[in-house]
Amino acid sequence: MPSTPQDWLLITVSTPGGGSSTLRVYAWRKLRSLGAHYLQQSVCLLPATPQTQRAANRLVSRLRSEGGSGELLRINISDPKQEAAIIQAFQRERTDEYGEVVERTKQFHDEIAHERRRGRATYTELEESDADLARHKKWLAAIRARDYFTAPGSEDAEAAVLGCEAALAEFEAEALSAELDGDQNLTAPRLRAIDGGAG
Repeated sequence: MPSTPQDWLLITVSTPGGGSSTLRVYAWRKLRSLGAHYLQQSVCLLPATPQTQRAANRLVSRLRSEGGSGELLRINISDPKQEAAIIQAFQRERTDEYGEVVERTKQFHDEIAHERRRGRATYTELEESDADLARHKKWLAAIRARDYFTAPGSEDAEAAVLGCEAALAEFEAEALSAELDGDQNLTAPRLRAIDGGAG
């Protein structure tokens, strides 16, 4: 937790009723991607950093330009206990997300094990697993970017993703070996017995 008073951004959003949901979905997704903590519907908090300030300014500007409304206030929370509770809420949300990463990586290992049992250590399967690993890495990086208060669980999530990387490297070696063995079988000379009996 911060040892000095934390500046906060209090953000309120409102989108025009009866119109397209596109703007409402955009605002929700943007605030969630930033890791905003909702105090109530359409009212949320973010720690004030140069990055969150810029992103929130852009969001409010877009809301206003497209018929909605939004407010952005920089505030301090005077009650240390209240601020500590808010920081803990941020940490819980990130810890839950780290836990989801760990759960998804179990599915990654299960899929590789399934393909191995099927004898499907092929380049195609490798590409699919490689894409899955890239998604896990991107997801973990996104959570870290909004983990403003070093939530528990980050090390477990990182270890889980590294475990996927190691499993994929092993699977890749198997796929390469299987492909090379197949190529050798195709190119090996085939001997044909010739009847050399006297005519």
